[in-house]
Amino acid sequence: MLRLMDVNGTAAVVSGAASGLGEATARVLAAAGATVVVADRSDDAGKRVAEQIGGIFVPTDVTDEASVQAAVDAAAAAGPPLRIAVSCAGIGWAARTVGRDGTPHDLAGFGTVIGVNLIGTFNVLRLAAAAIAMTEPADGDGQRGVIVNTASIAGIEGQVGQIAYSGSKGGIIGMTVPAARDLASVGIRVNTICPGLFDTPIYGSGEGAEGFKARLVTPVVFPRRMGRPDEFARLVRTVIENDYMNAEVIRIDGGLRFQPK
Repeated sequence: MLRLMDVNGTAAVVSGAASGLGEATARVLAAAGATVVVADRSDDAGKRVAEQIGGIFVPTDVTDEASVQAAVDAAAAAGPPLRIAVSCAGIGWAARTVGRDGTPHDLAGFGTVIGVNLIGTFNVLRLAAAAIAMTEPADGDGQRGVIVNTASIAGIEGQVGQIAYSGSKGGIIGMTVPAARDLASVGIRVNTICPGLFDTPIYGSGEGAEGFKARLVTPVVFPRRMGRPDEFARLVRTVIENDYMNAEVIRIDGGLRFQPK
């Protein structure tokens, strides 16, 4: 029987795979021999990435059950056994619990961030896990697959104005151990990666963006720069391929520890 975590010859679904960390992850897994479903809301970028890596694009809103189910179904029907699900879809938000003008945090905005980042991640996890559980065990341990969630170091030590974002990412961290315990009976491992500052399109481009990024990385210990998306993606592959890594929360941040603000 094939060793489970040989990425080659498997199918994978990656949410948020049209850009940033998700795109890098989709490219690394495809280069390792996986058939990747690029699950993203962005049609043009998603189709481009899928075409370039020989994958399958499925328009996906992680907050919508039918949408995520369609992406999972496409991965399950791709040919190779579905063994991998990686959640990278997410949004940011900046607002204090009570603003400087005394205005309370917008409740709808808080709910939107929780809906996309936390509930969306759980939506991918539960539906992908149900499909992976239907596959034959891949080794003598009864392993069937791996789920990798993306949180953030903000979920551990969030800064001023990050209560919605930190709450959503902290919730993902909190799901890791119970999800791994829930899914042990069907041979699925669950791990969560917490990136620090990574150079993704969210920061924009141009001279102003570069100056902003240079200020952001001042507290990074070493190397004093933003992380590259491919560095995140290679960690995802390592987590997948190490059969004994389960229920772990892993930082990748250059030694960064967020100060209050």
